[in-house]
Amino acid sequence: MNTWIGTGRPTGDPDVRVSGDMKFARYTLAVDRGIKKDPNKPEQQTADFISCVCYGKNADFADNYIRKGMKIAVMGRIQTGRYQNKDGQTVYTTDVVVDRHEFCESRSSGSNQGDSHQQASVQKTANAATPAPQALDSSFVNIPDNFSGEVPFE
Repeated sequence: MNTWIGTGRPTGDPDVRVSGDMKFARYTLAVDRGIKKDPNKPEQQTADFISCVCYGKNADFADNYIRKGMKIAVMGRIQTGRYQNKDGQTVYTTDVVVDRHEFCESRSSGSNQGDSHQQASVQKTANAATPAPQALDSSFVNIPDNFSGEVPFE
């Protein structure tokens, strides 16, 4: 089985490109490794930097929603490869080919609160005290922040 799941923060906005008729996006995910404990040194946070690539609809999602610093969860598979650079040296690569992205924070708690891409998707009118939930797909309903009623689960 080749499955990788991790949570972290992109180190930059995704680099989105098109090759032929296929759209793809690349970004690096900083994944917290935990606290390094060395009795002779102060505690330090360490991280691994995971190269991620996604194609098609996942690339569209990355292009539209993923921004530097936001906490996301990624599920995919590890893929290795190699190529020769312009100097003729063989370069080995390891990437996570993303099958699924998920947000780990609400928009208001993320580090990019003023991000125009996030703000554009949140439209509140002055007259609407409680906006109606918006269905994103058949299995998810966006519940407004000021919702105080009960949520039924099946």
